[in-house]
Amino acid sequence: MEKRNVDLVILSDIHLGTYGCHAKELLQYLHSINPKSIVLNGDIIDIWQFSKSYWPQSHMKVMRRLMKYIADDVEVYYLTGNHDEMLRKFANTSIGSFKLQNKLVLNLNGQKAWIFHGDVFDVTMQNSKWLAKLGAVGYDTLILINSFVNWCLAFMGREKMSFSKRIKAHFKDAVKFINDFENTAAGLAIENGYDYVICGHIHQPEIRKIATAKGTVTYLNSGDWVENLTALEYHQGQWDIFRYDASDFKQPETFETDPAENIDLNAMLDIRTLLSQVKQKE
Repeated sequence: MEKRNVDLVILSDIHLGTYGCHAKELLQYLHSINPKSIVLNGDIIDIWQFSKSYWPQSHMKVMRRLMKYIADDVEVYYLTGNHDEMLRKFANTSIGSFKLQNKLVLNLNGQKAWIFHGDVFDVTMQNSKWLAKLGAVGYDTLILINSFVNWCLAFMGREKMSFSKRIKAHFKDAVKFINDFENTAAGLAIENGYDYVICGHIHQPEIRKIATAKGTVTYLNSGDWVENLTALEYHQGQWDIFRYDASDFKQPETFETDPAENIDLNAMLDIRTLLSQVKQKE
């Protein structure tokens, strides 16, 4: 597959270190593009649920692939989210083309893009963090059960289904939260003169214009790599949502000889040990 040139790629809510993370599919996507800049918009590594006993090879390969971009001088911005909030104490750290920040403003063809994870708008995160963490465990369990059910459905030749999407669609409070989240982000962006406001957090890929009495802004959300398997792409002045489709790719085994494997990430940094230490200090 010939790689596509992309000016900017925005990924969020990958949740490396959890059973629900689709790392192999993400690797296929990363192998299909040649980006000039990458923004990792929060919840990339799930430190909340991290366990040294679960860090598959595919998750390490994602880390290696990202390190390869940095080694090749591709701009990589890591913006902290709630599941990796322990990294916020290291905000404004730069190493080569890698930058760790809490939020970011980019100039895209003369238009200002305001990028941040979005958990600041989550009332549960602000007032009942223990409840949010409990919900995260429940969500990961739901994804595991959903994976088993989908395996059974595929075996029977039936269409797959998403439990969480059905729950969100049927519960008015969930829909209201998403709408409130989007409108709040858009309202603040308009007040501050931004042309784009770009978030993650709610796992709901979206590109739409939102208008208020004070103006109009384009709201974007990159979705996630647990359920939707989506990313935001900006190229030649145009925004698009990439949606993973297995039929568009070769099998993951094709990438066993990834050049990124030459980066000895374990020699540079024991990711599992580091994450365990960070989690213990929380």
